[in-house]
Amino acid sequence: MPKAERRERARHLIHKAGLSGFEKSYPHELSGGMKKRVVIIRILAADSEVLFMDEPFGALDVFTKEMLQDEILKVWQETKKTIVFVTHDLAEAITLSDRVVLLTARPSTVKNEYDIPIPRPRSALETRFQPEFVALQKLIWNDLREEVVKTKGGQDA
Repeated sequence: MPKAERRERARHLIHKAGLSGFEKSYPHELSGGMKKRVVIIRILAADSEVLFMDEPFGALDVFTKEMLQDEILKVWQETKKTIVFVTHDLAEAITLSDRVVLLTARPSTVKNEYDIPIPRPRSALETRFQPEFVALQKLIWNDLREEVVKTKGGQDA
């Protein structure tokens, strides 16, 4: 990718992440949430064929989280790249995925897989109000509940 195109892509992602004005800041000058956004920007800017994202939205406020989720949905819509997304947030998994793989409590193995037939394009906020979303969340949560109870030492979830 030519240098000018790389710079423009970086500027676009920095703006989308709400970090305009912090382009020349050092990591120690950024908040925890800002650092998380920088990690996401770096992943998206790399433009790899497969994107690996492990809990990328954990430290973000709900508004920034939804904005960046929409950016991930847009990237997928434009590129159809494979995105492997690890999260403990069931709503996030359903919103961003075409398939959710549920793991067991430790030692982890695959407990179940769920196809997510919610049509694309999607919106991070609007998807959560669709009846298909609610039904999937209930279905997966019922399966997930057993694992949560195991992890919490038998306490009811």
